[in-house]
Formats: sequence, C-alpha cells, structure tokens
Amino acid sequence: MTEPPAIVEALGHGVHAIDTGFYRARYDAAYLVVHAGRGAFIDTGTTHSLPRLLASLATVGLALEQVDYVIPTHAHLDHAGGAGALMRALPAAMLVAHPRAAPHLIDPQVLLESARSIYGDDHVERAYGEVPGIDPARVITTHDGMTLELGGRVLRFIDTPGHARHHHCIWDVASRGFFTGDTFGVSYRELHSARGAFIMPTTPPTQFEPQRLRASIERMLAEQPDCMYLTHYGCVTGVPALGRILLQQIDELVALAESLRTHPQRQPALEAGVRTLMIRWVREHGCDLPDDALRDLLELDVELNAQGIATWLDRRH
Repeated sequence: MTEPPAIVEALGHGVHAIDTGFYRARYDAAYLVVHAGRGAFIDTGTTHSLPRLLASLATVGLALEQVDYVIPTHAHLDHAGGAGALMRALPAAMLVAHPRAAPHLIDPQVLLESARSIYGDDHVERAYGEVPGIDPARVITTHDGMTLELGGRVLRFIDTPGHARHHHCIWDVASRGFFTGDTFGVSYRELHSARGAFIMPTTPPTQFEPQRLRASIERMLAEQPDCMYLTHYGCVTGVPALGRILLQQIDELVALAESLRTHPQRQPALEAGVRTLMIRWVREHGCDLPDDALRDLLELDVELNAQGIATWLDRRH
C-alpha cells in the first residue's frame, strides 16, 4: 500500500510546507518558516486547516506564543480563509497583509459575498467554514520594499498585481526564494513528469490583468531566485525556465481571449479554448495522466480561468 503524503514537509532553510487539506491532497499549501526559535505562517488555507497548522507547530517544536507573524499572500479564501481562526489561536502573532487585502481580512463579509457569487452559498459554507474577522490592532499593512525580521531573518515584501490587486510576494533572503501565492502560477504534483515540475498561470475572476501579471513575474525573475514556494503546490526550482513558460502561456491566453472577444457564445468558447490550451501544455510537458483523469483535474481551473479572462475582456473593451 502506498503511504499517504506527509502533512508537513521540511524543505530546508527552516521552511516547512503544510498540506492544508483543502480540496485534495497536496493542492493547497501553507508554509511555516522557523528561525532562531521564532515562526511565521505564510498563507493559511481555510478555517478547516487550523488543526493541521497547529499540529505543524508541534512537529517543529514551537509553542503558540513563538509565532510572530501570519502572512497571507492575498485575500482569496484558499490562501487567507483560515487567517482569523489562526490568529485567535496565536496570542503573540501579528497579521501582515497587503493594504488592499487587510480590510477584507478585518471584515471578511465582502470577501465571502464575492466567493458566494462565484461558487454559490453551499460550496462556500462547505469549503471554507466560518471566516472570522481580525482585530485591526493586530494587523500590519505592507508596502512595496518593506522588510520584516523573523528572529533576525529578513523577509522582504513586493507588490505583485496581476492575479489580484491585493497580492504581495515575500522574498526570503535565507533561502533565496519567493513565497509566490498565485502570482507564479500553479504546479500540481499530479502533472509533473520526467521533465520536472509543470507550471501554468491562474487567472480567476475578478482582477486578472495580464500585463501587470507579466511584470510581476519578470520582477521576481530579475532577483534570480533559487526556488519558488507556490501555494498550489510546493517548492519548485529551475525557475528561469518555468518563468519563460509562464510568460508564454499568459500570451497564449491573451491571444485566445482577443480572438473570441465578439464571439456570440463567448463564455463556452473561452472554456473550450482554455481547456484545449491546458491539455496541450500538459501533454507537451510529458504528463501521461489518462485523458479522463486529466480533464477532471483541470476542470475547475478551466472554468475559473475562463471567467477571469472574460472579466478582463469586459473591463478592457
């Protein structure tokens, strides 16, 4: 029998990936960074992830009061839905959020209403559970270039719009890696091949902006990182090649969108086009997952990415 993947994976440099359990195994990661007896969570999963996050502290030998920061990369609920519940459990921690994200984490009602409009009430309640707000006195907002120290370890924040306007990424000097949230795309483990990690962009509603996303990716690449810590999922290396692939894929999505801008059945045509592109990307990467399994794996991304592209088209035109 195959052993299930570990919930907490040590990645080196004091960085630990935590499988939050959201949606499926190794789909949604939170990260726990440990240095000099202090800890910081980067992304949190949902409120349902709280037991795993707290268990990870026991795994690395940290007490609750040794966690200094909870740092969502952005306010989407698979990244920050658990932040309020986690903050309740951590007596000394401060929440560190992008200035556009902070109001939605302090009072998550607008965030929840947006999610309900996309996914429906039942899905939001089942997937995310209770999403408590956070005391404003415990919130630090970031600005581009800002740094924090975790036990003397430097974390630097850069503003990275494109996936969402409330997105920042975190440069970890010690590991020479970025915690990228969704800005550097998604890399599902099931789609890896002998060539290494698969990568593709994520363009959901409502704030996908391709030129700004390209600029954010290029800015991170200019730092010459050794690795990227993706929320979906895990640590990837070979960053320059993955970056080139992502930029090309974004251009292909834009070309598809423009070709269908005035199509009378635009949304179904966009979904079909996005599906065709994604399957081609996966097959070109050498993934041999059966067709039915591949379609099942990608279908949510197809739907959401097509919606995000359509929203961008409507804003632009």
